[in-house]
Amino acid sequence: MLREVVESSSLRSIGYDRRTATLEIEFDGGGVYRYEDVPLEIWQGLRQADSKGKFFQANVRDRFATSRID
Repeated sequence: MLREVVESSSLRSIGYDRRTATLEIEFDGGGVYRYEDVPLEIWQGLRQADSKGKFFQANVRDRFATSRID
């Protein structure tokens, strides 16, 4: 999955696969995580958020099945 680099103090890059509703996030401190069954609206909100880290904390973290892939 291709990820786009974002301006954030906690996230380095983000990507989304619409076909599988899978979100990938690369964190600034290291590690890439995959989040399953993430609605398109969450992806769009993350991309548009002024603070991507705060949006992640409020809308993604601990809400979806997660696996570390790197």
